[in-house]
Amino acid sequence: MSTDNIPTQLGIAGAVAVLLFLLRRWSSRSTLRNIPGPPPQSQWTGNLKQWFARDGADFQRDVSFNYGPVAKIHGFLGRPILYVADPKALQTILVKEEQVYQETKAFFAMTYLLFGPGLLATAGEKHRKQRKLLNPVFSIKHMRHMLPIFYGVLHKVRDAITMRVSDGPQEIDMLKWMGRTALELIGQGGLGYSFDKLVEDGDNEYGRAMKHLQPTLQRINVLRRLVPYVYKLGPAWFRRMVMHYFPLGQVRDAKEIVDTMQRCSSEIFTSKKIALARGDEAVMKQVGEGKDIMSILMKANSMASEADRIPEEELVAQMSTFLFAATDTTSNTLARILQQLAIHPDTQQKLREEILAANAEEYMAYDDLDALPLLDGVCRETLRVFPGVTNLARTPTQDTILPLSEPIVGTDGTVMREILVPRGTEILIGIQGSNGRKERWGEDSYEWKPERWLSPLPKTVTENPVPGVYSNLMTFMAGRRACIGFKFSEMEMKVVLAVLLSNFTFELTDKPIEWNISGVRYPTVGKDSNVAQLPLKVGLYKKPTLQ
Repeated sequence: MSTDNIPTQLGIAGAVAVLLFLLRRWSSRSTLRNIPGPPPQSQWTGNLKQWFARDGADFQRDVSFNYGPVAKIHGFLGRPILYVADPKALQTILVKEEQVYQETKAFFAMTYLLFGPGLLATAGEKHRKQRKLLNPVFSIKHMRHMLPIFYGVLHKVRDAITMRVSDGPQEIDMLKWMGRTALELIGQGGLGYSFDKLVEDGDNEYGRAMKHLQPTLQRINVLRRLVPYVYKLGPAWFRRMVMHYFPLGQVRDAKEIVDTMQRCSSEIFTSKKIALARGDEAVMKQVGEGKDIMSILMKANSMASEADRIPEEELVAQMSTFLFAATDTTSNTLARILQQLAIHPDTQQKLREEILAANAEEYMAYDDLDALPLLDGVCRETLRVFPGVTNLARTPTQDTILPLSEPIVGTDGTVMREILVPRGTEILIGIQGSNGRKERWGEDSYEWKPERWLSPLPKTVTENPVPGVYSNLMTFMAGRRACIGFKFSEMEMKVVLAVLLSNFTFELTDKPIEWNISGVRYPTVGKDSNVAQLPLKVGLYKKPTLQ
């Protein structure tokens, strides 16, 4: 072979390789276009405004349930976004090929800017080290030691609400009270820090910043998707200056909130570090008496090998991460439970009777409280039907094949048993679609029925499991990035309900309640109000006297 032809042959080979690559990308994009889904609302933003709109619950529900286990919506400039609720596909994305399907660049960039290099903002080896250190403090063994802290907080909440309804039933914003309660629970149990005396109205800088974070982020939702392209633009001082003078007030508000969280986290960390250095007597004088998650985490980190130890910057970042992950999710779910119990007074009374019969109000051991069947069913059913977080996504780092447990029919009638997914395709995790599929849960799958958990679950559920870490549900996700604190959250909810239902009754008011889309769904009175609240009529429960 003549060497004169080598450059030509290499050029031809290169051109063929590029052509094959482009054909494959075109073919895969064509496959995605064939997946059923709603038409785009806009040629520029596709369905994004519908999906992320505050009033987007009906649209999300339509996509979740009316287009099959895999659906497609449109992103910027018509780019396809997959909504995946198929169990085999979810297993592949979140467990089997977790290293291929990563959090989106927008998610990593935003969580890093908000909280620093904590558990949500890290990946790979750094995430593994953090998770290894954190797993023991979120274990059931440790949860057992935290119940006295939980009950102590709830007894203050009980006393505070009792003062407000002692003269008769009153309309009370239970979302506000559940927010204060959840913040104090994670404050004392997670950080060894008290945000709120509860028995009196007060304000705390850190707690105020955390409460305003979600509403502020919701108002800049579309801008957040641009963060990966600009958050490392120029030196840090330049980026801070741009944020400080940014023309949108919501962006400046977000900066102030992040600055407050960072400063308060550092102050709490420093005080705990000093107490730990002074010994057990100083630790015992702190809130939580050293049983809180951060105290134990800091001790574990100091005793870890050099290879497993994480830097202080990452320890500090866990604080705001804990607060963000544990406050609105738990408080809003509790608000939803109280609303459902007000809608279903018979279930409310049955649950109250179960709690009173078990004497669960003052204190109950972890295993006994966890075993109350209707209390467990109410929590599970609410987490099934009303998952608080629904906008979680993954993006494959390479072209890949996504297998399906059942075939889907394309818009052109083609039957597909697997999907060729191009690198960079955004995949929305179908939490709502998985939790509520009629094919798995039956014709009443959309209805809130806690009693379904008092009997064996259908074989369509147990024999076709999803990869979720909690009760055949996707609410707390799956795999290495599943919610590490789901048992913490569940036990919080059970203690709250045990104490409140032993003392109070909950009824609906005449005000219409709307649940709005955000990072965590939240209620308002009507569709136009910007104030997150859930007013309920609360009265003292008259306990039967023993004869």
